[in-house]
Amino acid sequence: MTKASDLFVECLENEGVEYLFGVPGEENLDMLDSLSRSKKIKLILTRHEQGAGFMAATYGRHTGKTGVCMATLGPGATNLVTAAAYAQLGGMPILMVTGQKPIKKSKQGRFQILDVVDMMGPITKFTHQLAGGDNIPSRVREAFRLAEEEKPGATHIEFPEDVADEQTNSRPITPSTTRRPTAEEKAVRAATKKIEAAKSPILVIGGGANRTVTGRMLTQFIEKTGIPFVTTQLGKGVVDETRPEFMGCAALSAGDFVHRAIESADVIINVGHDVIEKPPFFMKDGGTDVIHVSMNNAEVDPVYFPQIEVIGDIGNAIWQMKEDIVPSGSWSWDKMYEARKAEVEHTASLDNDMRHPIYPPHMVKVVRDAMPADGIICLDNGVYKIWFARNYNARQQNTVLLDNALATMGAGLPSAMASAMVYPDRKVMAICGDGGFMMNSQEMETAVRLKLNITVLILNDSSYGMIRWKQANMGFEDWGLTYDNPDFVKYAESYGANGYRITSAKHLQETIDHCLGTEGVHLIDCPVDYSDNDRILNHEIQDLSSKV
Repeated sequence: MTKASDLFVECLENEGVEYLFGVPGEENLDMLDSLSRSKKIKLILTRHEQGAGFMAATYGRHTGKTGVCMATLGPGATNLVTAAAYAQLGGMPILMVTGQKPIKKSKQGRFQILDVVDMMGPITKFTHQLAGGDNIPSRVREAFRLAEEEKPGATHIEFPEDVADEQTNSRPITPSTTRRPTAEEKAVRAATKKIEAAKSPILVIGGGANRTVTGRMLTQFIEKTGIPFVTTQLGKGVVDETRPEFMGCAALSAGDFVHRAIESADVIINVGHDVIEKPPFFMKDGGTDVIHVSMNNAEVDPVYFPQIEVIGDIGNAIWQMKEDIVPSGSWSWDKMYEARKAEVEHTASLDNDMRHPIYPPHMVKVVRDAMPADGIICLDNGVYKIWFARNYNARQQNTVLLDNALATMGAGLPSAMASAMVYPDRKVMAICGDGGFMMNSQEMETAVRLKLNITVLILNDSSYGMIRWKQANMGFEDWGLTYDNPDFVKYAESYGANGYRITSAKHLQETIDHCLGTEGVHLIDCPVDYSDNDRILNHEIQDLSSKV
């Protein structure tokens, strides 16, 4: 006979779990005791359940394996809700394990008790309360299977404390060997015929392509055909964006230079399209034909109704298309390259502005110059996300981690911490607005305790800058969105981290170079000048791009 909590941990080990992130409570103590004897799983004690969930989701994003986090009942479980939605919308596999009061005998009435299973239903792929120890192996295996199955997402198991203390004869279930289904040959042939007959085809690479190993096949497809490509925010880095065929990132909804390139195409090969992102283009009757390449059928709506669908493993589908296609001598992309040239020249006219507080285009250039090709930047949510999506050329898959799905604040620091754990030999930087940083800033202590090597760049404008920009854009009075910050340098030092305050543009470059070259946790307080957000990201870009 085996104690149920011991069996649960064995099932996690059987799934290859390396870390369990969380804030345990009274109702998790049996499981915590079982974890203490595990030789394979390391407990990462965080300072807030949301941070644990963000770290687990980022682990899943990088590895494709399920990240696991734990919380107690009631407030512990509710604190995981945002992280659950973050993982569910963003396609990141996680399993959340929450405790619960005894379900067979209760001496505390309804104290702290919520229907957590029902609460998790709308924001997970699977949620289940364990009513007996014998069911643990099948429920854990099912949770992992569904978390990792395309489209990946969040799963949840509630583990009551009286069930955790039971005895059981059950044993872990070994994961099955599976392979993704491959696209039908006829669908591939229909797609390649459409591309061969086109005059100016283009690739649009979305979030689904970043979840699977597709970069190598897409690169070979581009090398064989010469077809240009653009990315969505979540598709950044699937193909090296320093390649000459890169036409830009669709960071804005419309009106940017990249949209001029897309509009000049007569066939769009849309790879890994995910409806959780803002559309990189809008379809209309009689407009450009679209080929949908994904693991899942297209979700049709008024602005997306592809004419051809190639459904199956994306990497394999692209390989089949590459093997089948015969490049056409009549293809022409002059208008696309004209639009890209205009965008590059426009960006170059901005990124050497050495003002202080720091000008966003210059900041992006400094970070890109400092980070190696495999370096990882993890962005919180704010207007700077648009600057980085447009101007920061990603060199490798999952080296620009941003959230264009739930678009939550507070994930930047925990995401960088998990990245540093998965890739301890790579440079990792969290880029956060002052508002987003403070939402989970307590995890600085966790980062220092874990002896991680990360740099945290805080873009300080003492306000909720993106909403303030929108407020001004809509003609409202500047009101209700400013605040005071702590002394971030002293704040970092109070946790045992290193703190720096930027005093000039030159100082920013020197400081980032120093932090990336020095071990430990570093925080950089960088005043930022967002005064040109509206002119640059809205009116000026649309005016310039319309002339291309």
